[in-house]
Amino acid sequence: MTLPVLICDDSGVARKQMARSLPEGWDVEISFAKHGGEAVEMIGQGKGDVLFLDLNMPVMDGYETLEAIAKNALQSIVIVVSGDIQPDAKKRVMDLGAFDFIKKPISNEELIAVLTRAGIYSDQEPAAAQSESAVEEAREVALTSVGKLSELEAYQEITNVAMGQAADLLARLLKVFVLLPIPKVNLLELGELQMALQATKEQDTISAVCQGFIGSGIAGEALLLFHDSSFTDMAKLMHYKGKLNEMVEQELLMDVASVLIGACIKGVADQLDIDFSQGHPVVLGQHVDINKLLKDNLWNWDRTLAIEICYSIENHNIQCDLLLLFTEDSLPVMRNKVAYLLK
Repeated sequence: MTLPVLICDDSGVARKQMARSLPEGWDVEISFAKHGGEAVEMIGQGKGDVLFLDLNMPVMDGYETLEAIAKNALQSIVIVVSGDIQPDAKKRVMDLGAFDFIKKPISNEELIAVLTRAGIYSDQEPAAAQSESAVEEAREVALTSVGKLSELEAYQEITNVAMGQAADLLARLLKVFVLLPIPKVNLLELGELQMALQATKEQDTISAVCQGFIGSGIAGEALLLFHDSSFTDMAKLMHYKGKLNEMVEQELLMDVASVLIGACIKGVADQLDIDFSQGHPVVLGQHVDINKLLKDNLWNWDRTLAIEICYSIENHNIQCDLLLLFTEDSLPVMRNKVAYLLK
């Protein structure tokens, strides 16, 4: 009997990857949703006996979706598939009724193990050849509904995984829950980059760290903007004693930069199957206005691939913006590296 399966993720790349990860010959009818609101409606229509659910989405995120499923007494086996691998993320979704949690990038072996535990798949009962062919044909038809994928969508999905790995390290270090955004990915002229950075200003001065990276024809800089109002709470979480001064704040800044920049760059490199050499981190300024930072530190690039991640910590006044800026010369190499995601 054909099983209705629903894949809910705001990323077209992730939806297609998830569909292609399903076991060959598994007799399912695949539908797609771009956010939790669509997913809840489609489950009510009988299209989601099994739901593969992302967490970070617009309109209605994964946590809200699980709450809505429970509130409306909808019947669905929910398997969360997310790049947010913080220990508390898994605990929260399980408490909300998810059957299991699988981290991105997805492992086919882990997926089969979860489906087997759920009692909805068995590789001991392969479909007949004719039936299996029909199943695969139906799956390819479903995949066409995802539409043509853009290069920026591929970078966004890679960033989702990388930022989740960085958040996991920070969460374990500070024993907190890191709130993850939907990353912003854009190709920008230098003037547009300056405007984007200026938009981060919210009546607050910032401190900034920059660290370069290079490898396999790809180069760029990671820029961490740490809001000055965050230092007090961060010092408490990291158990700094005594009065905050410029040296202590610089040490805090470098500690946070080491975790977030290092883990994000490694996460991107691992998915592109390359190694990055990283330069020494440099403090660009402490307690400065964003306009002064831009005036004193202009990049000699005409165009850049800019990835922006805004991290914050639940129940604490801590906020920092991480930007990964790739040189224009890196784009052809990166385009070749992500081509497999766009097929």
